[in-house]
Amino acid sequence: MKPSKPPAAHQRFVRRFPKLAKAWELVNQEGAAGPLDARSQRLAKLAIAVGAMREGAVHSAVRKARDAGATLAEMEQVVALAASTIGFPSSVAVWSWILDEAAPAAAASRNQTVSRRPKPR
Repeated sequence: MKPSKPPAAHQRFVRRFPKLAKAWELVNQEGAAGPLDARSQRLAKLAIAVGAMREGAVHSAVRKARDAGATLAEMEQVVALAASTIGFPSSVAVWSWILDEAAPAAAASRNQTVSRRPKPR
């Protein structure tokens, strides 16, 4: 699977503020230096975004977790684990944000699978 591209707003921001982009990259590199594998790191980042109730960060974390091999079931477990801390209404909200990103990818995957099937004779 091809890694997802950052949204257009992110790309424009990076072009407009290249020094901030470099600083952000350094922060991310330092955070990634440690014993957690990429998939675990991405699930942890999703959990942080969920706890902070940051919709854009949840969307980004879902795309990056999916790119790192995390499944929808694993991302949904993050919501279930967070529910006792963030509450039921917030859990429903963040679950819907996860589905915003996960559902289009699942649909695209289903469409690719369907297009590979032989046509009936």
